[in-house]
Formats: sequence, structure tokens, C-alpha cells
Amino acid sequence: MERNYSYLIDTLSQWDFSLDDHQLNQLDKFYELLVEKNKVMNLTAITEFDEVIVKHFADSLSICKVLPKDVNTVCDLGTGAGFPGIPMAIAYPKLQFTLIDSLNKRIKFLQDVVDALGLNNVTLIHARAEEAGRNKLYREQFDLVVSRAVANIATLSEYCLPLVKIDGYFISFKSGDIKEEIANSGNAIKKLGGSMNTPIYFTLPDTDINRSFVIIDKKKNTPKAYPRKAGTPSKEPLK
Repeated sequence: MERNYSYLIDTLSQWDFSLDDHQLNQLDKFYELLVEKNKVMNLTAITEFDEVIVKHFADSLSICKVLPKDVNTVCDLGTGAGFPGIPMAIAYPKLQFTLIDSLNKRIKFLQDVVDALGLNNVTLIHARAEEAGRNKLYREQFDLVVSRAVANIATLSEYCLPLVKIDGYFISFKSGDIKEEIANSGNAIKKLGGSMNTPIYFTLPDTDINRSFVIIDKKKNTPKAYPRKAGTPSKEPLK
């Protein structure tokens, strides 16, 4: 492997986690495919290797700090270019992953990635979040739903909590100051059947990049009214 993965290896070591050579090679192949496809399709603004390592790979794999032990099925909602779902699927080959995105072009790219990397623990779904949450094939079917999508927590909870089994979890990857956002989302989360834990704040090693995890436990079934019709959760977040 020509590219230098020492930052990622050292960072994961600080988090008591590691990848073997096969997994590092899979990540490297993913990087190559991402950069190549990005020349003809807007997948990510981050393409420099060192930046991808920090802002995509290390960021996605920071989930190792908080991943619950009793998880077997994981859904990455709004996966985009495959983050955090593809790095997580590489790092956790025994877990089953379902990656959902609303843009079919991205899903087709990710299918190429899955095939090239031999990831037999990944299923790809083309669907809007609101459609997925109402589809009985996916509704309340996952032990864990994760999302790095950019939206406020009330909106993300309306998208994600309908997919989570009772006693499962929704974990949102967040950045920046989220205290006000959290304060304003408590009622919405309760309406959706969730209960919020104390957020986990951390900094990506050797950077000034602040990150946080908002971890929500699924306590009750999500009422059938949610998620509301397409576009409504983002335009009119639950209060």
C-alpha cells in the first residue's frame, strides 16, 4: 500500500480499535473509487487524501467510541458518498448494514464500491427517508440507525427513529455547538418514542475538529403519523 495510513492507525489505537491489512486495503480501494468517480459526479468536496483520512475515514470510524455491544443490524440513512456506512461495514464485517440514499446515482456508485471491495454485509436502498420510514420492510427493523446528514436533531430523529427497533438506538454524528439544538429537540424525540442520552463530545486527534455523538434510545413504537410527508420534517421540525 503506497498511501500512508499511520494517522488513521494511530487514531484508532487511541480509541482502542484497529483494522487489519485487508481492511486498510479495502479503505484504500474505496478512496481510489471515490476520487475517480468524483471527477464526473459530485460526491464530496473533500478529495485530498490527508483530508479524507481525517474528515471521512477517522470521523466515520469514531463510532467505535460509542457503538453499543448488542447491535447486529445497522442502517445508515442519507449515506451520500457512503459515510459513515462503508467504513463501518469494512470495520465491522460481522454486522449487517443497510445504506439508504435518495439519489440513485449515489446508490449505483456505492454498488460498484460494494462489489469491488467484496462487502457481502451491505445492502443498498434507493429511497427518500420519509418513504423508508413508512415502508414495513424497514420500519422498526434496525438495532442501530446512524446518520452524518446535515440537519437538526428534531428533523433527523423524525427520519431515523421510525427505522429503529424498540430497545435499539439512533446515533447522530454532529459537529459545532449543538447545545441549543439539543435543548429544542427533547419534545420531538419523546413524541417519536425516543429518549436522549448525554451527548458525547470529542476532538479528532491532532486536529481542532470538534465532533459529538447524540445517542437516542428507542423506548416506544413511533406513532404511525411519523415520518410526515416528504419535505415536511425539514421545513417544519417537530417541537
